[in-house]
Amino acid sequence: MKQDDLNYFRNLLLQKIDQLTADAAKTVSEMTDENENFPDLSDRASLESDRNFELRIRDRERKLIAKMREALQRIEDGTFGICEICGKDVSTKRLMARPVTTFCIECKTDQEKIERQRGE
Repeated sequence: MKQDDLNYFRNLLLQKIDQLTADAAKTVSEMTDENENFPDLSDRASLESDRNFELRIRDRERKLIAKMREALQRIEDGTFGICEICGKDVSTKRLMARPVTTFCIECKTDQEKIERQRGE
């Protein structure tokens, strides 16, 4: 992969990490600042449900950040954009859609077929 492409993906990943980290900090700030007292139990339940949903989203984003950091390490190692299974280049189109991917589309499709057959 060309150095310009690697720089593009490095910057893209760093920007996404910064955005997700800022969103997480904002969520924590909002949740700790709120000191609301709801006389209606339905309102309180709705707030708790919304908070739980928000925390699940943030947990998924935390896992995504870890994958992004791994992708940044692969850029440094020179293995970014190379399929872990077959060793072929992962298409730029696929990397644009999912920059944290470690498989080319063919290997990922095969993996998903096997998972469906196993019922996973």
